[in-house]
Amino acid sequence: MNDRPHSPTQRWAPALPWLGLLLSAALLGLVAQVDSAWPLLFVALVPALAALHHAPSWRSALLRAWALSVAFTAAVFHWFGAALGDYSAWGTPVGLAVLLLVAPLFQPQWIAMALVRRWAATRFGAITNAAAAASAWVAVEWTGVKLLGDTLGHGLYPSAVLRQGAEWGGAASLTFLLLLCNEGLWAAWQRRRAAPSAWAPALGLALLGPLALAGFGAWSTRPLPEGPTLRVGLVQANFTQVEQQRQARGSYAVVREILDTHYAMSYDAVERQKVDAVLWTETVYPTTFGQPKSEAGAELDREIVGIVNAAGVPFVFGTYDRDRDGEYNAAAVLQPGRGLLGMYRKTHPFPLTEHVPAWLDRPWLRAALPWLGGWRPGNGARVFPLRLRDGREVVVQPLICLDDTVPTLALQGARLGAQALFTMSNDAWFTQHPRGAALHQAVAAFRSIETRLPQFRVTTNGFSAVISPTGTVVVGSRMGERTLVVGALPTAAPAPTLVVRWGDWVGAAGAFFLLLLVLRALQRALAARWPWTAEPATFAPRGTATVALLPPAVRWMTAGLRAGARLGLLGLGLAVLLDETMRVNTLAQIRAFTAVFLLPEALAWLLMRAFVAQAALVDGDLVMTQGPRSWRVRRDEVAALRPWRWPLPSAGCHLDMAQGRTRRWSLALSSPLALAREWGVPLAAAGRSPGAARWGAYLQARDAVRWGRWSHPVLKFGVLPVLLALPAFHLHQHIAYGSAIGEYLSFGLQAYLTTLGLWWAAWTIGVVLWAAALRTLIEVGSVLGAVLRPARVLGLRRWLEGSSLAALYLGLPSWLAWRIVAG
Repeated sequence: MNDRPHSPTQRWAPALPWLGLLLSAALLGLVAQVDSAWPLLFVALVPALAALHHAPSWRSALLRAWALSVAFTAAVFHWFGAALGDYSAWGTPVGLAVLLLVAPLFQPQWIAMALVRRWAATRFGAITNAAAAASAWVAVEWTGVKLLGDTLGHGLYPSAVLRQGAEWGGAASLTFLLLLCNEGLWAAWQRRRAAPSAWAPALGLALLGPLALAGFGAWSTRPLPEGPTLRVGLVQANFTQVEQQRQARGSYAVVREILDTHYAMSYDAVERQKVDAVLWTETVYPTTFGQPKSEAGAELDREIVGIVNAAGVPFVFGTYDRDRDGEYNAAAVLQPGRGLLGMYRKTHPFPLTEHVPAWLDRPWLRAALPWLGGWRPGNGARVFPLRLRDGREVVVQPLICLDDTVPTLALQGARLGAQALFTMSNDAWFTQHPRGAALHQAVAAFRSIETRLPQFRVTTNGFSAVISPTGTVVVGSRMGERTLVVGALPTAAPAPTLVVRWGDWVGAAGAFFLLLLVLRALQRALAARWPWTAEPATFAPRGTATVALLPPAVRWMTAGLRAGARLGLLGLGLAVLLDETMRVNTLAQIRAFTAVFLLPEALAWLLMRAFVAQAALVDGDLVMTQGPRSWRVRRDEVAALRPWRWPLPSAGCHLDMAQGRTRRWSLALSSPLALAREWGVPLAAAGRSPGAARWGAYLQARDAVRWGRWSHPVLKFGVLPVLLALPAFHLHQHIAYGSAIGEYLSFGLQAYLTTLGLWWAAWTIGVVLWAAALRTLIEVGSVLGAVLRPARVLGLRRWLEGSSLAALYLGLPSWLAWRIVAG
């Protein structure tokens, strides 16, 4: 028996993972409470990653992720549990207990990250594993399942420089970089005792994000553009516990006091502060405006219209709207002399307190929880042109409370031409928890960074603010005070940011990356049964091979045409991606596709066809036949095959003849490597320099990997677009005409077939563009692999080629299915 006492390290070993989880949660809690603690975000997750890394089983990993979600919720969002207890009258302990009980649903990204991280660790390398874990995090948040719309990147708001990176991919892009930084630090720590070459790449990955954000942020925090400004008065009247006052004093008396206070403060804003518009808070007029439920309500409606007419400036205020489906939390936009310009209906009502899904809405639930709300969600962004007193027109996008925590609405408003964001919120339930109100304001400020639009944000009792396009609070209020906040900002329409053009793309890209990893893992699992493994190239699989005997001038002419066609494809792809007009205009796509790709590709093909020959290996010699003429090149005449340095217009090689003789033509063929192997001719060295050797490794890897029939153009660009176009066309017919042959029944066979042809053409162009993007990634990845790890470039090339086929044949159908199901 070993009676030696355990060392302190051994005694504490079982508790270390749990201490790591608590340490990470505590550091993140400190960031949430102290603005100056934001640098901790770059290291805070390292202890948690260590705990997850050392989990001995899936069950242990899941348990630790669950504990992490609970600890994080307690450290960062304890105020929300207390506010929930106050609102529901359950009390703070019960509210906090309920919040911690549902923490895995409140913060599900922790569990998703931990499980994906463990799954990827046994299948992929360290970098892919880190990217997969970060992708799982942002993908879960992108789905919208989180209640408050929070993300780790919001913690960088106190840094005026680093937060500017949200212009590229929203706050999600900051989250992704923070996660990669923590993953890189953890990987470097694991390799700390090894040579610098082992830990330096991981440390470089960790430093890449902060340095990139700092560089971009330093450039982005430039002065605001000059131009006409919009001056807005924000009325923070500090009315709280309105419902209790209505029960005690009566609804009319309370509404009367609220309106009179807002009238007085608005008068000051218009007459003394000379504002261009007035903004009141959410639900400040707690009944339906424009559709009164009583004569008293109609009188109040007329009174508000009269006040707006007398003021001579537009008013935007919170109220209710209704239709036959129910009532909505809404923002009314009133123009002097015109009355109600329109209503914006809150798109994201707060779950349960404002809206209960139909599948959950039951009488017994409402009896148990009498505070459940009954509003319906609105239908998305809506912009309004405000006519100012000086004749200018400024387009604004209203957002209500939870709307400003979701990037999509502000981005949609920017695309619709908004020049400013008008956000309103009733944060009265944060009265005793100002940290929650401060977080809400920080999250809302990211909408300005993402869109580069000024924001005028009013709340019931704090924090109201005028927020610049860089997210800076130009002027603001304190919590719990009655005050008028007035500020002016330029409203010149900015150039669309990347996130405005692409939408909330980081989470979608993360989900797509995970899909590719799953498809890659599936491909590996099925490789034994299905011919997805790379096939060695052969020179003449059917006895003869088609080659082209190209003189130098012809070769470079066809090379220029094909290079131009490929670059044209990439340019067209960017145009389709960035220009919404091009994206929805199939005829414009067809014209551009024909001009930049089909025509130069056809000319290159015709030129090469003029020099085509059939080649075969006969008795050890290379015999080439071109019509009535033939050439025979003996094996002993050739010293080596020298692959083209640039594989354009296709792969090819020069024949280095013995005795120093040269041929006036070179050989274009599918695989110079296969010809050299089967003919028994050596390949000429790429050169003695390291760069030439690496380029030679790239060319050999490019030549060596073939994927047989899966890469055949007929299958990729003929069959696949048809299979994708048919269900999309079928769905279009049902939506537009009510049946699968609705257009045929309405307009005849010609119209039906024309539309089908357009759908097929659109999908063909889409598949070609997607294949071109994948091919670019393959070639760039292979070149980087040859530069960094020449010995591994062949395996990397196989992985890239296989992944691209999975992205093509499985990724596109999966994307189409998701679009159909998601609507």
